[in-house]
Parts: sequence; C-alpha cells; structure tokens
Amino acid sequence: MGTTFPMACSHCNGTGWCSRDVNGVRRVERCDCWREQAARQLLKDACIPPRYQKCDFTTFITYPNEQLIRVVAKVREFTEAFPVVDRGLLLIGPPGIGKTHLAVAALRKAVKTKIVRGLYYDTRTLLAAIRSTYNPVTRTSEADILNRVMQAELLVLDDLGAERLTDWVEEMMHLVVNTRYSNRLPTIFTSNYEDVSDIDELDSLLVRVGLRMHSRLREMCEFLEYGGPDYRDWSHPYKQTSDDLLSRWKKEGKRRRGVQRLPEKTYSRARARLRGGKEGQLDLGWSGGKAGS
Repeated sequence: MGTTFPMACSHCNGTGWCSRDVNGVRRVERCDCWREQAARQLLKDACIPPRYQKCDFTTFITYPNEQLIRVVAKVREFTEAFPVVDRGLLLIGPPGIGKTHLAVAALRKAVKTKIVRGLYYDTRTLLAAIRSTYNPVTRTSEADILNRVMQAELLVLDDLGAERLTDWVEEMMHLVVNTRYSNRLPTIFTSNYEDVSDIDELDSLLVRVGLRMHSRLREMCEFLEYGGPDYRDWSHPYKQTSDDLLSRWKKEGKRRRGVQRLPEKTYSRARARLRGGKEGQLDLGWSGGKAGS
C-alpha cells in the first residue's frame, strides 16, 4: 500500500512487519502501527463528507422502535461479517431518521477493522461528478470516477432515487450497480422512497430508479425499511436522548414513511401519460424520462 511511518515503531522498527508466536509457531504479521496508519489513509480516501466523519454505531441513539432496532442489528451483523457477505443493504425510510449515519458507521468500521478500500458518494454528487468530466476544461476523466466507484471493496451510495430519472441516469446507475453485482462487491444504499410494487405510485422506489435497476437491487441487497422521528428536528441533533426520540415517536403516531413528492404539475402529467402508456413502460413526462424498459 506504500505506507510510510514518520516514527520507528518499537515493535517493528518502522518496517510495518513484526513476528509473533502463535501456538508455538513463529509467524510474521502486519504490525498494529501499519494497520492504524493504513486505516487512517483509507478513511481519508473514502470521501466521507465532514458532517458524517464521526458517525459511529456508538453514537447512534436507539429507542423502543422494533423496526429500527432490527435494522441496526442487521447493519451491525453485516459489518461484522464483511467481507464474507452474500448481499449488500438498502436502507429505506423518511428523511432524517439516521439512514446515512448507519451506512457511514458500517463503512467506517469496515475500513478501520478490515483495512479495505471503502467509498462514499451521494448519488446526485456522483452523477454530477460524472457529468463534469464531459467538460473539456475538466482534467478528471469519466473512467477515473467510475473505476473508483465500481472497484471499491465497500461502497455507500446515499439518497438513491433523488436524481430525476432520465435515460442517461438510468444507464449510468445500471452500469455501476450491475458491475458491482457481477464482481460480487457489496454496496450499501439509502433511499427516502418506499418500496411498493404498484407502478401507479409515482413516488415509489420502483418508479424512481426504473424497473431494470429495481430488479437488480432486489437480487443484490437486503431491503431494510423503518420509520421514526426526524433527528434533524432538534437544534442539536446529537444531544437528544432515547426518551426524547421515543416521546416524539409516540406523539407522531408512528408517522408514515416519508416520501418525496413530485411537483404537482409533473405528477398530474405523469399520471395522464401513465394511463395512456404501454404496459410495462412508464413514461413519466420528464426530459428524457423513461423509467423501466
């Protein structure tokens, strides 16, 4: 990995290797100093935004919400088992309930304890970065960005479905997802859109990502849905207690899983086109906007 050490370690003398007796057998292993240095560099390279760089399982507040407790347990199990996992995860629920916190906590722990190449991207930021490579002034190539995303040992793609679905968006996302699927590289997704099978529900995950990608996600991820109060409703979101969250949860009557609505004009136009469209094809009336094929 090309890691250098500013100070000589008393165990490995700055080589990054040390010998240990394991059941009477002398073995050469990576020194703890190398692992710590490598983990710091890998976390830096993971592109985790400053707001999320301290996200950890120990700072995630839980309360008596069965769905939430189950999801947290599943994410922890995934992280402990990584990289020996069959599928990735898709965290679904309304904004502000800690989906990104959990996804980044898993990413950070995997990077620190398993010394793997991890990467975080908000879906819209990723697509914007790819678009920027089409500008002749930009020196970064599309391949530079896509190779990192498609080759990361663990990838977090945040806010899936937030980008308006066009032919280009669908093809680009399918390329990323399908490549990772084919190479058995796990991905953790988050989304604010409910997973419902009704194609008339234009704010569903199915419609937002398209039929083809939704089918692939079903194969490569365990879908984990939960609801809860918005952590961001507090002035200091990390100072609320379990009792605060439980009280808000009860007060809101276990509110609906939040979905982000299309603008009213687009919504009405989409419904009109949907009623007149061919079966299995959703023409949503967006620029280049076809979901599914």
